[in-house]
Amino acid sequence: MGLFNRTKTTATTTTATTTTAVAEAPAGPDLGHLSGDWAIDTTHSEVGFSVRHAMVTNVKGRFTEYVGKLHLDGTSPHNSSAELVIKVASIDTNQAQRDEHLRTGDFFAAETYPEIRFRSTSAERLRGDSYRMTGELTIKDTTRPIVLDLDYTGSATDAYGAERVGFEGAAVLDRTDWGLSYNAALETGGVLIGEKVKLSFDISAVKAA
Repeated sequence: MGLFNRTKTTATTTTATTTTAVAEAPAGPDLGHLSGDWAIDTTHSEVGFSVRHAMVTNVKGRFTEYVGKLHLDGTSPHNSSAELVIKVASIDTNQAQRDEHLRTGDFFAAETYPEIRFRSTSAERLRGDSYRMTGELTIKDTTRPIVLDLDYTGSATDAYGAERVGFEGAAVLDRTDWGLSYNAALETGGVLIGEKVKLSFDISAVKAA
């Protein structure tokens, strides 16, 4: 995930190839100080989504309960990894009746499948502060690949002495690939709920002691 520090220095870059034969982007500044284990700070982060409603607008929502961890390798980004576990029942679209419907068997079946899980399988630097992480997303016991595009947004030591790193990310998926196929036809044509879901991540993580 949003894995790597942005240091405003100028450096001559070269192209390298990883041991797994995946081409690395040109090397940037030495980011080794970011290497280590990090925990997502949920009080300063957001895991959200949006989906088309009634063919005319987007409904936005988020999950309010989740835990996540990162392992960052600032020198070799392809060795970085991430895991995220989301509590399905914490879904919040700012409309209680809709949230309850989303928890039922028509959608997430939260009582039977209480968690959504993500586990990364690879990471790479694309250019500048942009990265890509590929992983496996599990919803309702269905596991499928997903690709996250990520941008580093900063790193700092906060007022309490904790080291922080931040990033933003996005992904697009077809909800029906995970069995979320409920829909209703509109009298004017089209359907009530779009199949394409846009995921968004705004993450602050704290380095483990």
